[in-house]
Amino acid sequence: MARLYANENFPLPVVEALRRIGHDVLTSFETGTAGQAIPDAEVLAFAVTQRRILLTLNRRHFIRLHEEKPDHGGIVVCTFDPDFATLAQRIHVAVEAKPDIVGQLVRVNRPA
Repeated sequence: MARLYANENFPLPVVEALRRIGHDVLTSFETGTAGQAIPDAEVLAFAVTQRRILLTLNRRHFIRLHEEKPDHGGIVVCTFDPDFATLAQRIHVAVEAKPDIVGQLVRVNRPA
């Protein structure tokens, strides 16, 4: 199972569903950084120091950061889906399909 870091805009019900699946998910709230408008580059740097894959709905900014700084532990960018359990399952499948996710960007999109 993966070590993930969910940034502050990521839905807690998805975090909880990922934990039930068996993933180790840390949130910005748990680190005491929620609501502090931490710049995205610092969020990614924190995930790197913690050896965690960054999990976010903030696709545009983190795709750009991936292109600028591909030296990270992996980034999973998601589209919002109100079906939180299904979104968690799609994330699980995507992460498990990439056993060496370091430096990679993974997109998890809601089906059309």
